[in-house]
Amino acid sequence: MAVAEARAVPGPALVEPVVPVSGGWIAANTLANLGMAMAVVTPPQFQLADQAAAFGSGGRFLVLGLVNAAGSLAGIVSTPLIGALSDRTSRGSVPILGSGHGRRHPWTLVTAIAGALCLVLLGYQDTAPGIIGCWFGFNFFQGGMFASLSASVPDLVPPQQRATVSGWVGMPQALGLVAGGLLVTRLTSGVAGAYLLLAAGMVTLALPFVLLTRDPVLEPWHRPPFSAAALVRSFGFDPRRHPDFGWAWLARLLMMTAHAVGTLYLPYFLEGAVDGHAGGAHRAESRLLVLVTVFSLVAVVAAVAAGITSDRLARRRPLVAAAGLTMAAAALSLAFFQSWSAVLAAAVVFGLGFGAYIAVSQALITEVLPAAENRAKDLGVVHIANLGSYVIGGVVAVPVVALGGYSALYVLVSITALIGSLVIFRVRGVR
Repeated sequence: MAVAEARAVPGPALVEPVVPVSGGWIAANTLANLGMAMAVVTPPQFQLADQAAAFGSGGRFLVLGLVNAAGSLAGIVSTPLIGALSDRTSRGSVPILGSGHGRRHPWTLVTAIAGALCLVLLGYQDTAPGIIGCWFGFNFFQGGMFASLSASVPDLVPPQQRATVSGWVGMPQALGLVAGGLLVTRLTSGVAGAYLLLAAGMVTLALPFVLLTRDPVLEPWHRPPFSAAALVRSFGFDPRRHPDFGWAWLARLLMMTAHAVGTLYLPYFLEGAVDGHAGGAHRAESRLLVLVTVFSLVAVVAAVAAGITSDRLARRRPLVAAAGLTMAAAALSLAFFQSWSAVLAAAVVFGLGFGAYIAVSQALITEVLPAAENRAKDLGVVHIANLGSYVIGGVVAVPVVALGGYSALYVLVSITALIGSLVIFRVRGVR
């Protein structure tokens, strides 16, 4: 009888956490996210842009669009899939870290190593199929790493601390590009070397979190059933049963689409549109590094400040909406003012909005997840919105730029962000 009762009581992997996590845990999780972020956001702006440029002025747009679409598709498939496997990983089922491991760390380590190997191979590709294939493989494993790292927050962080923690661990989404850009432009001289450096960082920065922090253990008798039907269901959710999660997902899709559409062709925007002509590819690359540095530093400060503010006020929706409106205003300014000084000013404003949005919206999402036993899978579904935005961006940006130029593109970005800001008020269960 005692054994039956024990098995009926959820273990530490499924209960809502109440003890705040330490600064060391936050730092280790942030480092792991930084290594992953540098690896995923740096290549599209630097290495992949250079590799695509080899296909000529007309082919580079097509190749870069296909590469980004392939990467997004890989993550859309892998994130809920590996997230579902992570949710069902019980004591001793994956003995890579010993028999007492939790649900998340084994997947974080395996996916980091596999993704790093794909990056190394990518550095030696000079054909479109080779570039697309390796980028697909990398994003497949990176999506799994994202799922396991993201689930560690609702696993261990109490609700009243989540916006603060989300500000810190979400910071690499903004800082990853500037940190990765500085590393690959200052420490390497070729595409292969840049990919190798990013791959090493992805694995090395994950190790402190995997080896030194706790990972709640799921006992075998609490493991959710897994079947072909469960696998299919892992790629979606029922918005009628979980409307708050559905509206939060839609808001995330709109806001990240605004971000994706606005940044996908940023190197080419700087090269050809700013000040009429930015002075060629070399000057555009220098300006890109300045721009992402300004954006990232502002976003980092905004993420931490907004996270702390949201936790202290116990408010999520107004801050998420304000962040989205800030992004919309910055994008609209670029539709009418395309001098270098105007672009820098827009980067500051957009960074404020994006940093605040990432921190507070992530905390909001963790509070409307449908079930504790499926946290990683459900956060993987959220990541579909992140990645789907790049698929949408790749499809939409090309004809918009072709027909209306960059001014039309940034009007579209502004409208999308505005709608995303308003949708968040449809979430009723979070203040």
